[in-house]
Amino acid sequence: MMNRYIAFFVSVFVCLSLQAAGHGSGQKIVLRLMGDSTMADKDLSGENPERGWGQRLPSHLDSSVSVYNYAQNGRSTKSFIDRGLWDDVMQDLGEGDYLFIQFGHNDSKSDDPERYAPAFGAYQENLRTFIEHALGTGAKPVLFTPVSRRWFDAQGQLKKDCHGDYPAAVFQVAQEYGLPVIDANAITQEWLESIGDEASRKYYMWIEKGTCPRHPDGLVDNTHTNVAGARKIVELLLPAIVEVIPELAEHVTDYDFVVAKDGSGDFFTVQEAINAAPDYCKQDETKILVREGIYREKVTVPANKQKLHLVGENPDNTIITWDDYALKKGPTGYEMGTSATSTVFLHADDFLAENLTFENSAGDSKDIAQACAITVNGDRVAFLNCRFVANQDTIYTFGPGQRQYFRNCHIEGTTDFIFGFSTAWFEDCLILSKKNSYVTAASTPEGQEWGYVFMNCRLIHDGKTQRVYLGRPWRPFAKTVFIRCELGDHILPEGWHNWNKKDAEKNSFYAEYGNYGPGAASPEERVEWSHELKAKDLERYTPDVVLGPREDWYFKVF
Repeated sequence: MMNRYIAFFVSVFVCLSLQAAGHGSGQKIVLRLMGDSTMADKDLSGENPERGWGQRLPSHLDSSVSVYNYAQNGRSTKSFIDRGLWDDVMQDLGEGDYLFIQFGHNDSKSDDPERYAPAFGAYQENLRTFIEHALGTGAKPVLFTPVSRRWFDAQGQLKKDCHGDYPAAVFQVAQEYGLPVIDANAITQEWLESIGDEASRKYYMWIEKGTCPRHPDGLVDNTHTNVAGARKIVELLLPAIVEVIPELAEHVTDYDFVVAKDGSGDFFTVQEAINAAPDYCKQDETKILVREGIYREKVTVPANKQKLHLVGENPDNTIITWDDYALKKGPTGYEMGTSATSTVFLHADDFLAENLTFENSAGDSKDIAQACAITVNGDRVAFLNCRFVANQDTIYTFGPGQRQYFRNCHIEGTTDFIFGFSTAWFEDCLILSKKNSYVTAASTPEGQEWGYVFMNCRLIHDGKTQRVYLGRPWRPFAKTVFIRCELGDHILPEGWHNWNKKDAEKNSFYAEYGNYGPGAASPEERVEWSHELKAKDLERYTPDVVLGPREDWYFKVF
């Protein structure tokens, strides 16, 4: 049955305009929004918590949908035209675009001649102006009744007449043209009634004195929403919007939180989103989208934030970066040391990251030394299509007995830039050496069956680097294996170094199988204490064997 908050009036327009025509293979869906402050993008200066639902809408849709928001605070249909905002829409509106129209809050202000437009007079005439131009350009208008005000009486009952005749006026015009109406007024009123006066305040601009720099004296505002309120309204309206525009269905995202530097998300920083995730999640994952941007912050994922799934929009343009380094003086005046330098500290089990860059931008000099991009101290942790950028000690796989999986990742550094105690599987990764030094420095604990396994990876250099070892043992029982990897001409024929630890030659396990490229030397050229695997050995070198059964992993990535 059709959503009861959407009114359709059968016409040729419905048949021709609201189908998916014009948005076939690869073409973006374009949504253009015009309305008042409840829909508008807000100024983000002064830690302003106010958001319009149109500002929040893009974070519920994937990159196949473009949202352009022309809504502005204080506008009515009349002032939207008089102030030239409608001219902007007309200039941009194109064939196949959807035009969302939501007015009414300010049209009703009869004491303000600049904005007043009677419901069954100028208001309807202005709506007709918008509609007729849109239809003339081949665009697809979608009408909205105004979202409800949060007006409760002394008995806690919601006042439902907050918009007078304006919702009815919208329906009447829609019927004339055979257009769909999304009854935002009724949708939001039902929600407000369901949660009541007190609970609904946290979604609106109710601010206690002294808690917000933008409103130091506090605020009580029952019309405008904060970040949580804007998100909630989008969640309420989206089912109705998708019913009107079915092609949107496959582009609606299911993120629990969104991080965006432009204010279109729930948070500005990655750390805020992590902090908001539930502790010791027993059931479903917490999925966090990180919009494109450079997030200059030092991030910690504590052990109680399990089943986190961080998704960046694009690994090249979604970057978490910081610049601590080992020789930097900390707050106490002492040098930080390697273990404190990471941009990201990951201490939680069952973690998945995709399409992100983890960077330490400290640089490379004798005054810097080690500077980690990430410390991975969790079990069943995976990284897909991520970039790890630093110099010495880029990735610290910290935890003995822990298991980590890297696929289709870019990893770059200078010395020992993949190092640590964990069992880690690297598949289809690009590994870039930027200095004559060592790729790995495993410190596999004695008795731990597996260390590092590199499968189908490609080892390259920066064009200047010429002498690189595949690895050296940070601890004497180090284990590292390269299987079917392309080794560039920077890899030395001897392949491995003992770090001047003779015991490591008999206790470590360094092996290869089926490597190729100019750096893939014969067994006779490699150090005599390294190993060449046999074909039968490959049965043991699978993710299920090295990392444990796939069924044991919450994120089943292999």
